[in-house]
Amino acid sequence: QVQLVESGGGLVQPGGSLRLSCAASGIIGSIVDMGWYRQAPGNQRELVATITSGGSTNYVDSVKGRFSISRDSAKNTVYLQMNSLKPEDTAVYYCKVKIVRFSATVYWGKGTLVTVSP
Repeated sequence: QVQLVESGGGLVQPGGSLRLSCAASGIIGSIVDMGWYRQAPGNQRELVATITSGGSTNYVDSVKGRFSISRDSAKNTVYLQMNSLKPEDTAVYYCKVKIVRFSATVYWGKGTLVTVSP
């Protein structure tokens, strides 16, 4: 059974940094895409950043230049380095992984809370 375990969330002051991690276990097949999404209270879940198996990345405009996504394929882990955090970055951050065996299946983590506040 695939499990995604996120860590690294917490409370940080504006301008600070956090690094989120998401480790996938129980993988049968190949991980193709990995990514981070977030959901703030009252808002829909939105894409933050994604990374393909080939290392291509994609970011939502609001985090470009501040956030960086990376992956360690040997550890089935994806990271999100968040710098220059703003109060509007406050949200629950979710890890998403797409795995291909005979077909593609998407898995979500349970989320980790990031709060940016003075």
